[in-house]
Parts: sequence; C-alpha cells; structure tokens
Amino acid sequence: MKLLGDIVVADEKLTHYLLTWRPVSDKSKFLLIAGYNQDNWQLLQKEIKELAENCEALFQDEDEYGVFYSIAGLLHGPNGITLLVRTVWMKEHSRNQTRFITLYPL
Repeated sequence: MKLLGDIVVADEKLTHYLLTWRPVSDKSKFLLIAGYNQDNWQLLQKEIKELAENCEALFQDEDEYGVFYSIAGLLHGPNGITLLVRTVWMKEHSRNQTRFITLYPL
C-alpha cells in the first residue's frame, strides 16, 4: 500500500536528530557516506518524502496515537552514493497526517 494524505518530514527531525552526531544510535555518520550533512538537509528531506510517496508501506504496529508503517528504499546521495534504508512512519489517529519517525540502514 502507498501512504496517502499529508506526509510530513519535520525539519527538526533531520537537523537536530538524523544529521547530528549522537553517542547512541548515531545515524549521521551513515548518512554522511552518501554526502548528507547539515548544509544540504533539504535534499535528504526530499529523498525521504519521495520514498513515502513512491514506495510500498508495510504495516508494523498500532497504538493509541496512530498506525506505524515501514518503507524500504534507496536514498540517492548528493555525492552519487546510494544508501539502502528502512524508514518508519506513523499515520496519526488525531489528524490526516503521516509523520516520518526515523530511518535505519539496511
């Protein structure tokens, strides 16, 4: 199934989480392999949103806040390197919005 409705990839999720080094569960070094960094976070945002719009979403779980889905796909980095990732999304019960939660290397 494809995710429908308003798809949101929050700026802060990229600039303050994915592209910021963290001592635990750091993803910034992985994303840097493909050239994603704080200076071009909008490119990463565009690629992640395109995954949601174009790839098949698989149901993962549901809780009181929403329904969780995962999408596997490729991110085509600005330096020409491609990364295989799994993204996690939540379609919120309270509004017609699907929010990007995180991504993992595959």
